[in-house]
Amino acid sequence: MSNSSEAELLHTFKGIPFTTRSSPELLKSLDTFDAREDDVLLVSYPKSGTHWLAGVITKLYNTQVTITSPIEFGDISQLEELNKLSSKRIIPTHLDYNMLPPNFKNKKCKMIYISRNPKDTAVSMFHYYRDNPNLPTVDTWPAFFDLFLKGNVVCGSWFDHFLSWEEHEDEKNILFLFYEDMKKDLPKVVKKITLFLSLNVSDSDIQDICKKSSFSEMKNDTEKENSDPTHTVCALTSNRKLIFRKGAVGDWKNYFTPKQNIRFQEIFNEKMKLSKMTSTMTLL
Repeated sequence: MSNSSEAELLHTFKGIPFTTRSSPELLKSLDTFDAREDDVLLVSYPKSGTHWLAGVITKLYNTQVTITSPIEFGDISQLEELNKLSSKRIIPTHLDYNMLPPNFKNKKCKMIYISRNPKDTAVSMFHYYRDNPNLPTVDTWPAFFDLFLKGNVVCGSWFDHFLSWEEHEDEKNILFLFYEDMKKDLPKVVKKITLFLSLNVSDSDIQDICKKSSFSEMKNDTEKENSDPTHTVCALTSNRKLIFRKGAVGDWKNYFTPKQNIRFQEIFNEKMKLSKMTSTMTLL
């Protein structure tokens, strides 16, 4: 990784790397952000399916909702724009739980956390780094693999991020979802979302929504959209063609060497030894 490009494209806030597209002034102001009780947060570590999930959720409402840009994206004017919205706000974020504006917690806003096999997340993020001019260039997979395991990537450690949210999984206003479950049985996951959000959506409508929300359909729709640099569900790019790549489950097997897999598993077992959700997580 080029040190000069890293210095130009990343900065650290509270020990976590952010791109310069998240201004320090905005990040400092998050503590005073005024949440609304009907706000819904879509939370994830990068490359875990937020954009796909957002596309599904907007189809569940029969009233106007606005998927905002991530709360940590942009400069201080971003928060002013969020405050001006009159419609219900669906707010994406890659923030870990400890950095979340306290108001969301105090008002018990509903939050949906989507997680993905961290091995697939690492591979997807590697391609994202290579193709995204807003991120430092990492030339090889082995180099990125090391950075990912050390948490020296944008949004920091996958393990720390997941664990910060898992600590609150028993709270009634937080729903945990897994990307692999969406790929396996999208209608079942969507039904779970409707119950969590107290939305009255018939089973036939759910089936119809799922047909329009398959990964391939969403990828095609997204790439047809014009790129508006002022609005994106991703805090790392406004180029929608970078949002969806393959969406495959198990693509890590095409990248991890046997040694890398052993090393990853050892670190995973150590970092996640106190996790209650490890048994439900797909690492295959």
